Amino acid sequence: MTDSSSRRWDAPIDPEHFEHGSADEHLTMLVWRFPEPLLVVSSAPLGGGIGQRHWVINAQVPRTYARRDPETHLSELAFGRGLPGPGVGMLTAVDLRTVWRDEDGGAQVDVSVGVTLPTWAAAPDDSLDPGDRGPGTINVVGIVPERLSRAAMVNAVMTVTEAKAQALWDAGVPATGTASDAVCIACPDEGIAHSFGGPRSLWGARLARAVYRAVTAGCRDGDER
Repeated sequence: MTDSSSRRWDAPIDPEHFEHGSADEHLTMLVWRFPEPLLVVSSAPLGGGIGQRHWVINAQVPRTYARRDPETHLSELAFGRGLPGPGVGMLTAVDLRTVWRDEDGGAQVDVSVGVTLPTWAAAPDDSLDPGDRGPGTINVVGIVPERLSRAAMVNAVMTVTEAKAQALWDAGVPATGTASDAVCIACPDEGIAHSFGGPRSLWGARLARAVYRAVTAGCRDGDER
């Protein structure tokens, strides 16, 4: 640990790998346990919004997943792992034995990448049947070691999303994402707050570069498979 106005940790926060579900499903799950409660902004079904969170889950589900209560399902998974306090939970159809890690100047991102159901954000209403909306396949967990203001955190979500779309475009994927991608950005809840999270801010730029490289690597791996 260092002074509260600067970096709060030096080592990356690595996710733990688990399996869940029935024995024949071999579904995977990642759990990030924070060394202390962090301030989080997220679009995930469990623990979305802005507030202190203790952990993050990214859980694989079958492509035929049809539950309409993902928040309850993720709460059950968290309880099964004995995770304390409030956290963030997201779902994906991607095998989480492969997750893409990148770091840039202290910003850390872990990204699960799958683009079997890509879509444009501004597509017309009838372009995708709601019944075809599988679980999100590009999930981003980003962590920075210095505090961001709440406005900067929302700005960082925008920046990360722009970097994801840039990576997809450069990888030849005709889309801005999938129908239900999720993002989670975490930072310390103490110290002097950075006021900006845009693409030319200190931490916004670092998150964006890391996300761009991680999504690019994930798309390349999918092409090779």
